[in-house]
Amino acid sequence: MIDDTSPFRLAAATGIHRGDRPYQQDQVEILPHPRVSGCVMAVVADGMGGKSGGRKAADQVILTARQVFDRYVPSQDPTEQALTQLIQESHLMIRLTAMAFEEEPHSAIGAFIVNPDRSAYLVHVGDTRVYHFNGPDLAHRTVDHSFVQRLVDEGQITEEEANVHPQSNLLTACLGAQAEPPVTLHRVNRLAVGDTLMVCSDGLWHYFTPKELGAIVHTLPPREAAEMLVTKARHRARGGGDNLSLALVRVESPS
Repeated sequence: MIDDTSPFRLAAATGIHRGDRPYQQDQVEILPHPRVSGCVMAVVADGMGGKSGGRKAADQVILTARQVFDRYVPSQDPTEQALTQLIQESHLMIRLTAMAFEEEPHSAIGAFIVNPDRSAYLVHVGDTRVYHFNGPDLAHRTVDHSFVQRLVDEGQITEEEANVHPQSNLLTACLGAQAEPPVTLHRVNRLAVGDTLMVCSDGLWHYFTPKELGAIVHTLPPREAAEMLVTKARHRARGGGDNLSLALVRVESPS
């Protein structure tokens, strides 16, 4: 057992694939803080809205994330404030893009920031999920803003039934819609050595149980885990897969 106060390093990887769609509308990025070591932001944007609209929305999310994170000072700024700005500013910019190009760009988003003190904050809108694994075990998962999640919450269907429901892609919230997006935050007080945070689009998580995800991210180094998750999702999609993307960050011992 490694002491929770021991030094640590962050190991990270991303994965992205167009799936069986004609266009890539997902975008993913892991941003090391430009001035502070041990601080990173990870973002997945799942764009929606036609061949160019969805990609424009996802690009806008990534651009906004870079700007917000560049301004962020971990020792001074509340992390939840930075992630709230990411949601609100991305939403505004996507709305402005819609007016300028007469399109309907939208995006789901999942993001997290890990701080030098090993605290972390997660945020999401839509059905892009953020997972926190303690070793191989699921410690937390964001709850989708979706029609089928509402049915699950009301006890009308199970999680398994939600995965194959014909309306599983209907969202109740996203960036760029008429309604202001919810800012759903979750705090992790302190990540332990061996913990992993992963953010991924529905094109990936749709094909895995949390137990499978936990086993893969715990057993393999981040780059190999990302490659295996993409490969398995592609195999399980059987030629009908959506765009898929993921970013994962694991806390490791420096030795």
